[in-house]
Amino acid sequence: ACVCEKNKRVTNCRLDNGQCRCQAIGSGVTVDCTTLTSKCLLMKAEVMGSKSGRREKPKDAFEDTDGLYDPECENSGAFKAKQCNGTTCWCVNTAGVRRTDKHDADLKCNQLVRTMWIIIEMKHAERNAPLNAESLKKYFTDTITSRYQLDGRYITSVLYENPYITIDLKQNSSDKSLGDVDIADVAYYFEKDVKGQSIFHNNAGLNVSIDNEPVKFEKTVVYYVDEIAPEFSMKSLTPGLIAVIVVVVIAIVAAIVVLVSSNK
Repeated sequence: ACVCEKNKRVTNCRLDNGQCRCQAIGSGVTVDCTTLTSKCLLMKAEVMGSKSGRREKPKDAFEDTDGLYDPECENSGAFKAKQCNGTTCWCVNTAGVRRTDKHDADLKCNQLVRTMWIIIEMKHAERNAPLNAESLKKYFTDTITSRYQLDGRYITSVLYENPYITIDLKQNSSDKSLGDVDIADVAYYFEKDVKGQSIFHNNAGLNVSIDNEPVKFEKTVVYYVDEIAPEFSMKSLTPGLIAVIVVVVIAIVAAIVVLVSSNK
């Protein structure tokens, strides 16, 4: 037996050529413990955990019914383009976020549209003096590359506008090399760390410390931008209006909003 350092929601762990391999709870798909597990398999395991009442519920958390669902995953761990809950179906992007209205089971989702840009916006608690922008940029760049194994070239910006920190992750389909972790998986691990529901085996969340000073966050919002604009029947929006605006609206409607309790 071995320990899956990168994912605690697994079972039946065994050593295979010196590497720890385990089965993801809920799907039984074998995962490689040296890298991040895909978001689809993690969500499936989390739903199984919540059904049996084992899932940790953070205080003051905003629970969003659209955000967590029991997903259909490919054997590779990717989301299937079409997701259903009973007779209601919708299409998702590679981050598993809904990108169409909900329809009946006849809905066709021809392709899994890639989420090529993820914007993580965090707001830190009030402080006497602003943080040092360079130290902050170094902290988040180092953390994302080491903790989540994301190649630094996909972190296109870490911007500090007191009290907001904005991190841009960009990775389109032609960029991604074999073996690269996906930005959607990175964002999910990050979101769980910030919420204090770490997926890592040791369960230690992200204790952000910049210039040896701990930083508390009040709010984190994640926005998803796809290679093809989402297809919502929003009559008031003119076709071709920047996809980002639509995605921001989705992020609010689907409440892909992480409320971090400020007393964490």
